Amino acid sequence: MKNLMLIAVLSVAFSMQLCAQKSDSKNVSEKVKTAFSTKFPDAQKIKWQLEDETEWEAEFKMNGREYSANFDTEGNWKETEYEIKNSELPSNIRNILDKNFTDYEISDGEVVETSSGKSYELELEVGEEELDVTIDPLGNFTKKQESDEIDENDED
Repeated sequence: MKNLMLIAVLSVAFSMQLCAQKSDSKNVSEKVKTAFSTKFPDAQKIKWQLEDETEWEAEFKMNGREYSANFDTEGNWKETEYEIKNSELPSNIRNILDKNFTDYEISDGEVVETSSGKSYELELEVGEEELDVTIDPLGNFTKKQESDEIDENDED
């Protein structure tokens, strides 16, 4: 019986630790919080997570859309990502996809903004084949590769 109680207590403690790691808002420095609120003054429902020793990620909602933004520990903005619907793709990007990937369908799309500019990261599918494609706003391919086909939910 003591072993069962110990296992239960350890399980609860472990679960609490995992939850604490996912939402680290208390540990985010004022530099990072200030930089974030300056760049995204309309952000709501902000959740912070430490990506690694040098980078924080904020997941938040703004203007009815879900975003993620990364900042280094000094508060320097690194990138912003948000999902985009197929219908929201610029016509020049859509035309390039239609020309180069006629049989493919877009299964997932994101806009990625960095100090270098904006790009469109798209996951394309035809049958069992998946491709990851990144295109800049001018229509230049900056990445094209077969997907790893590993779904994060399937790793359990």
